[in-house]
Amino acid sequence: MKKENEKKIKVSFPHMGTIHIAWEAGLRKIGVEPYTPPYTNKKTLSYGTKNSPEAVCLPYKLILGNFIEAIEGGADYVAMITSPGICRLGEYGCNIQSTLKDLGYDANYIELSLYDGIRGLYNFLAKISGKNDPIRIMRAINITIRKIFAIDDLDSALSYYRAREINFGDAEKNYKKALKYIADVESTLDLKSAYNKALAEIEKTEIDKNKEVLYVDLTGEIFLVNDEFSNQYIERELGRMGVQTRRSLTVGSFLKDAIIPKAFQSKETHLQRAEKMAKPYLNRDIGGDALECVSDVVFAKKKGKDGIIHISPFTCMPEIMSQNIFPTIKEDHNIPLLTLIMDEQTGRAGYITRLEAFVDLMRRKKRAETMKGKEAEKVK
Repeated sequence: MKKENEKKIKVSFPHMGTIHIAWEAGLRKIGVEPYTPPYTNKKTLSYGTKNSPEAVCLPYKLILGNFIEAIEGGADYVAMITSPGICRLGEYGCNIQSTLKDLGYDANYIELSLYDGIRGLYNFLAKISGKNDPIRIMRAINITIRKIFAIDDLDSALSYYRAREINFGDAEKNYKKALKYIADVESTLDLKSAYNKALAEIEKTEIDKNKEVLYVDLTGEIFLVNDEFSNQYIERELGRMGVQTRRSLTVGSFLKDAIIPKAFQSKETHLQRAEKMAKPYLNRDIGGDALECVSDVVFAKKKGKDGIIHISPFTCMPEIMSQNIFPTIKEDHNIPLLTLIMDEQTGRAGYITRLEAFVDLMRRKKRAETMKGKEAEKVK
């Protein structure tokens, strides 16, 4: 890839939550100009739905919509992740590339293979920059990964404060200010200081420490778990109901499984835990995030969570398989579980009603168990 008249190449990528903050930092490090399309909205969804097969999943439609908006905004390259194996994600790149060509868009298309590890990420950045500069590329990888981990931590802090905030909306307002600290950092040397300032910003939220809070894990297809537009801002809605959430699947946990070499990790990764805890319900990987989802239900019960919510795209085969295993797991582990299937037709009113009913069920169950425990103590 060569620059023309020293003009920087504009590279775009699809949205998935706040991952654009990390991608922007990495691309700038290698001398490429990131082009971030408008955050996913109804117009994006309309573009994607109009130009996609009807039965394809919601993430595909949103990614295609992101690319169309990026190219119309002046992006020279659009970057897409791909994956081998059973999940249809491995075929989506070819389909999106063909669709963009059929629509008359001539932007270049490039893929990053998810499971080529650190070498795959290195080669991807080298190809985009047009230079095989090991020091610059490793610095780009370093700041990208570190920003992802920092944002994951801020997401956890947001969940804690949002479930307890006195004035609804304060925690999220402070979180958006906190993200700017992370976004503005250009080097890993300054990242720790920026992270501390960001965390302090979220901690300004006034909370009720004595509030009755429920603890819920979110699992499912990783795009929907992490992208607030596609899951209809589920964490915000649950926070309003006094629920502290934890994402079982995060971009950081994925990096530990697929990118970061095991020799550099001291703790068990999500996938390693899944391979153990999914048994005897699922003995092998069947594609997507199914293995992790099955194990996440068992793990949530082990950690004393009040419930777990499974979010999946309509027509996603691995998640359909997970859903067929859940009834057996629920019988064995007695944990409330709500399955939400999302597509562009999902109505908000019915969606919120289901969340409210599920929260009410968990709250009544928790109070009954607390009362039962107190009565048992009296008998002693």
